[in-house]
Amino acid sequence: MRSLWNNNDARKFGKGLLSQRVYSSRLLGANADLVLHGGGNTSVKVKEKDFFGNSTEILYVKGSGHDLAHIDKDGFSPCRLDVLLKLAHMETLTDSEMVSQCNAAMLDCKAPQPSIEALVHAVIPHRFVDHTHADAVVTITNTPGSTEKIREIYGERVLIVPYVMPGFELAKAIRKTLAGADLDKVDGIVLMNHGVFTFHDDAKKSYELMIKLASRAERYIKGKLPKKKKSTVTRWGYEEDLPGLSELRRCVSKYRGAAVYAAIDQSKDAVAFSKLKNVSSLARRGPLTPDHVIRTKRNPVIVGPDAERSVGLFAKQYQTYFDKYSGEGVTMLDPAPRWAVWPGYGVVCFGTSLKETQIISDITRQTVVSISRAENGLGGWKPLPASKLYEIEYWDLEQAKLRSAVSQKSPHQGKVAIVSGSAAGIGFACAKALVDDGAAVVGLDLNPEIIGQMETIGAKGIVVNLTDEAQVIAAIEETVRTFGGLDVVVSNAGIFTAGAYLQDMDQANWDKSIAVNLTSHQVLLKHAVPYVKQGLDGAFVLVGSRNVNAPGAGAASYSCAKAGLTQLCRVAALELAPFGVRCNIVHPDAVFDTKLWTPAALKRSAERYGITVEEYKTRNLLKAEIKSADVGAMVSTMAGSVFGKTTGAQVPVDGGNDRVI
Repeated sequence: MRSLWNNNDARKFGKGLLSQRVYSSRLLGANADLVLHGGGNTSVKVKEKDFFGNSTEILYVKGSGHDLAHIDKDGFSPCRLDVLLKLAHMETLTDSEMVSQCNAAMLDCKAPQPSIEALVHAVIPHRFVDHTHADAVVTITNTPGSTEKIREIYGERVLIVPYVMPGFELAKAIRKTLAGADLDKVDGIVLMNHGVFTFHDDAKKSYELMIKLASRAERYIKGKLPKKKKSTVTRWGYEEDLPGLSELRRCVSKYRGAAVYAAIDQSKDAVAFSKLKNVSSLARRGPLTPDHVIRTKRNPVIVGPDAERSVGLFAKQYQTYFDKYSGEGVTMLDPAPRWAVWPGYGVVCFGTSLKETQIISDITRQTVVSISRAENGLGGWKPLPASKLYEIEYWDLEQAKLRSAVSQKSPHQGKVAIVSGSAAGIGFACAKALVDDGAAVVGLDLNPEIIGQMETIGAKGIVVNLTDEAQVIAAIEETVRTFGGLDVVVSNAGIFTAGAYLQDMDQANWDKSIAVNLTSHQVLLKHAVPYVKQGLDGAFVLVGSRNVNAPGAGAASYSCAKAGLTQLCRVAALELAPFGVRCNIVHPDAVFDTKLWTPAALKRSAERYGITVEEYKTRNLLKAEIKSADVGAMVSTMAGSVFGKTTGAQVPVDGGNDRVI
């Protein structure tokens, strides 16, 4: 591990102590081998004037829940140092008392709640204090004979603190460890099974001591691992079972009580780990650091041939674990796993949001590597026992971190949707509405702009010729591979072929309309159905046209294709109902905010009727202008619980058309 400190970059943050604290904190946060997603904490002690002008010793400590990788000055909590020291020297202090008094010690009530390690930072006398969960160090502390190994690596240059609960108990333990120690001869403190503290009166030196300690641990591990043999393999491959992944996601969602995404890691490390003969025992011994347990639970589910049985067994074992260690008045969390070891396939992580899924994936990736190293070169994997991990998992101060991050649930939270023909117009509006309602969306379109367009709304775009069956299959598989399954399909792709009366119609006009406006939808449904059957509240929404119920002369190729699409919807509703999957169709009309309707085209059409453009755009019974967003909102609603008991329906979005009515 190398120091990332750059004096020029440091100067850009300013000369003040808090500015330097922000800079070095971000350096720590930028290294996934040190901290991940809100892990770790840092502080700086400064002397400033309070509101009354009195010179006051202040501890700026990382606010609870803030991420070191992106922290700024307002991410630190300013606390009166003397108050924190008094708290740390008490004989007893409950969690609620500690939180309450730390909050009361703040000089700014608008600042974030101080880290639960605020008292630890207070009792360490140096100006700058850094705390991380350095993977290499923690890995070593999770092995047999770990204390002897730590002493072998660092000699007397570190103080060693056996594992105790974070917060007040840890502050008390560190305070006693520091008493009588010659800190001039100490580079840091190793907390067994937990992490590392370094400290100095200079920000750069405190940061680089952390790099030094982590680097020594890395070199130690490297020296213990067996030498890698040179491989003659030029390409590494893996097996894939997308239907199995989709089924696994469905089972986990059932026990979670909410839709989850399933992110599969098929990296070389993940697949190799999943193939270990003793992986079932190894993976279930415990996490890399107890702080991870609130994200990943104590262990993963081991996936067998029957995913439902495997997840059900995990839930039963979790209930047993809870019953064994819980006390009166404690409510059990959901019994669903947060990650899975799928022997032969890799590792799968589950989250109700893409952010949660990414956090769990990042933590699990580090964990898998650490367990493998410990097993291969350090004598085995021996993390904290279940009783200690339970204390952290159900510790209210840790659960508060999760509660503070929970946002109001959106209608499609955790769902996966495909929207065809979504580079612009109605398709884009449908994709945006689904994203806004919480879904992970994949947009399909022949237009290369689909990739950039989807990026603007936080979705994924794939360039697809929807009349090419192989490309459609590949797009569906990529969606399942990325998010773990498929729940909603909005089949919107379409073209308006040039108007022509039947006797004058070019046969290519008819063939093209049928291919795009009907057959491409049939192909998309054909290959999406198996996954949507395994989905969560599965739904198909097809985009038809007012022309189905009120066709016009000269539009046979378009109107007949859309009528066929409507019939396809009805048949699909009949076939899919036994599986709880719905299929409905929306019939828009006069949606003028699309590329098809240029200002010139609108003007010509309005003049043909002898009315203004605005009058032309509201030629319906409600005198309302229909926009793409209106159709998108309807489609998202039809894909959700409001239409949960409706299938085979045709819903107009046209402001009321007298011919249709």
